[in-house]
Amino acid sequence: MNRHILHIEVQEFLKNYGSKDPLDLAFKKQFFEHIENKELIDQLIAKKKSKNKLPSWHRHSNIYYPTPLSIEQTSSEITAAYKASLINGASVIDITGGFGVDAFYMAKKVDTLIHCEQQKQLSEIAVHNFEQLQANNVSCVATDGIQYLKDTKSHFSWIYVDPARRDDNQQKVFFLADCIPNIPELISLLFEKADNILIKTSPLLDISIGLKELQYVQEIHIVAVKNEVKELLWILNKEQVSAVDLIAVNLDSDQPIYKTTLPLPEVVIDFAEPMQYLFEPNAAILKSGAFKNIAEAFTLKKLHQHTHLYTSNSKINFPGRMFKVVAVQSFNKKKIKSLYKGAKANVSCRNFPENPDTIKKSFGIKDGGDTYLFFTTVHDNNKVVIECIKAAY
Repeated sequence: MNRHILHIEVQEFLKNYGSKDPLDLAFKKQFFEHIENKELIDQLIAKKKSKNKLPSWHRHSNIYYPTPLSIEQTSSEITAAYKASLINGASVIDITGGFGVDAFYMAKKVDTLIHCEQQKQLSEIAVHNFEQLQANNVSCVATDGIQYLKDTKSHFSWIYVDPARRDDNQQKVFFLADCIPNIPELISLLFEKADNILIKTSPLLDISIGLKELQYVQEIHIVAVKNEVKELLWILNKEQVSAVDLIAVNLDSDQPIYKTTLPLPEVVIDFAEPMQYLFEPNAAILKSGAFKNIAEAFTLKKLHQHTHLYTSNSKINFPGRMFKVVAVQSFNKKKIKSLYKGAKANVSCRNFPENPDTIKKSFGIKDGGDTYLFFTTVHDNNKVVIECIKAAY
């Protein structure tokens, strides 16, 4: 950590740099003694990446940013706040602390928080920023979090861990046992030191595989932001449960949270042709695999067993998008071209043999506008095109 970057004149330079390309600095003379232009470039790029992801950091003066890659890998404020809403008690230890966004929000919910980060420079950055943000109940330790747990005699309300999803060769891994630290291997140690464990994993992790690798899972939260799944959260506790709670949430939207259990309850649903309204589940629902259960929960009919679109004659507050059906056309290439060639539309394909780009090219459809075209398969296996407009709840 280069503390010269915190000098007033440097901070003013970074603040006033504006919309200019930071990479332009690479071709200019060194601006400040003791600070390479590469360091200024990293600060400017990381700060720019923080504008929407970490607005509290971005607005605050005298923040020191890590590498742009660290900003990309850290939690957003909105997901960090959601994680914090899941915990309570007196103390938390974050054993993979990183830049400290999750720790900052969790510290608001407990009396004390320990932030462990084995990269010394990143730990120093976290210390400085916690001071600026007045997170006075956070203690930072520049050490390996697992080793800290082995050495400490303290007991915590919660352990939080975000395992690194790359191996020693920096290749992506997709099983928890291949991540660092290896949580399945360390469960006994973690429960010696805490009553509850909160694990953040990649949205790509298969939920069924995670359940096989982990013990004592009580809740799984599928967290999407603006319809993009960002992370899976696993809450572990040794209390006996008959079923695992599965919660799908789409943050930064007014869509309801959907809750069910695993294994998914067996349900019987009805299939139907498109009615007045069409419903498309958000990404968190699709990740959950609760394709039949969502229909039962919201009293909807499904278009086809493998078409994850739903329909009703009534408006409902649904965890996804709602559309007003304008027309339904059988998929006849000649007819579809005559209806939509040159038109603007947002094209989606659901359980359909072609992709949107191919469809738009084949039928001369321009992207955009207020019309939505769903190319899909209905319950009698016929291919149809459903023309819609967005509907408000």
